[in-house]
Amino acid sequence: MFDAIVVGARCAGASTAMLLARSGYRVLLLDRSAAGSDTLSTHLVHQPGVAALARWGLLENVRASGCPPLDRAVYEVADIHLEGCARGVEGQRASYAPRRHVLDAILVDAAVAAGVEFRDRCQVTGLLRDGTGRVVGVEGRHGGRSFTERARLVIGADGMRSTVARLVEAPYTVTDPRLTCAYYTYWPDVPATLELYERTGSWVAAVATHGAATLVLAYFPQARFEAVRTDARSAYLEQIRTTAPALYERLRGKEPAERLRGTGDQQNFFRQATGPGWVLVGDSGHHKDSITARGISDAFLQVDTLVRHVDGLLGGDPERLDAALEKFAEERDSALTPGYESTLAVARLAPHEQRLSLLRAVQRDPELTAIYFDMVAGIGSAGALYTPKLLALL
Repeated sequence: MFDAIVVGARCAGASTAMLLARSGYRVLLLDRSAAGSDTLSTHLVHQPGVAALARWGLLENVRASGCPPLDRAVYEVADIHLEGCARGVEGQRASYAPRRHVLDAILVDAAVAAGVEFRDRCQVTGLLRDGTGRVVGVEGRHGGRSFTERARLVIGADGMRSTVARLVEAPYTVTDPRLTCAYYTYWPDVPATLELYERTGSWVAAVATHGAATLVLAYFPQARFEAVRTDARSAYLEQIRTTAPALYERLRGKEPAERLRGTGDQQNFFRQATGPGWVLVGDSGHHKDSITARGISDAFLQVDTLVRHVDGLLGGDPERLDAALEKFAEERDSALTPGYESTLAVARLAPHEQRLSLLRAVQRDPELTAIYFDMVAGIGSAGALYTPKLLALL
């Protein structure tokens, strides 16, 4: 009998399992993929996520992996050029963009070191329920054999297409249409830090990562997906050329280190977060367009919130646990709704004149620029920008 079974061993699942095990709980962590495999991801960790890694004692592992700090950001749109650094959170001013096969492995290794039992290449096929309908475990296949395991809490951390969410029939509480499609690959010897370029109908980003490589992403309106995918490489390069000409010149004459990856399935939703004996964390419960790269940092926020609410309750009264999970759900929605709404605004790929006027004022002052990059990182709200200094410049 486990205290918790966590389905999904990526950013949300591995860190949840790790923190619960560090609190003394017996935890089983399951993932359908092979340990150390890569996954489709922009993999930028904003400063709130970096602060979580630091609190968990894992930031030094990320640094030791050779992942460079992103301590300078550039943002260009229309005639506006912003360059600077966020003020940060908990002393963390730099962001990082570790490859997912590196970051996920760091988190899984930390979970195992904390006492988690980890099984990869493991498929969950069903849930166990008691006579009241409460979820009390999972069934699945591992190593060619069927298994069942029981737990006081089943945690679905298995992504946007969550098996756990499907099995518990978790309804969507908020849904919005897909807004963008995105393609990316990695370019060797293309110096960059964190660079963002925007124009109507387009968004391009460049992010330094492991191995002196730079991740370069191009976003298109969802309506263009079918056309773009017919010749994705040409469309990708043309989007960079027209949106970020200086970046395009750095790519000329070079070849990417890996194949072009892409997706037109960037869903925007909140699902019901919890029910008797189960809870969803990370992308399984809430997903939004990757254009603002909030997924990992928001997953870590959810993990910290969930563990804080359930700690001390996994071995006791199920009703008290359910009440704590409901509080987690309320806090999740309250914390993530503003970022969800701002992400949808960016993903519409239609910068409006009011925002451009604001940014023209912001670019005139380094302090305001730092506050703006805090907003990009999800540290502060738009209201934080409206300082007396900004109002004097408008």
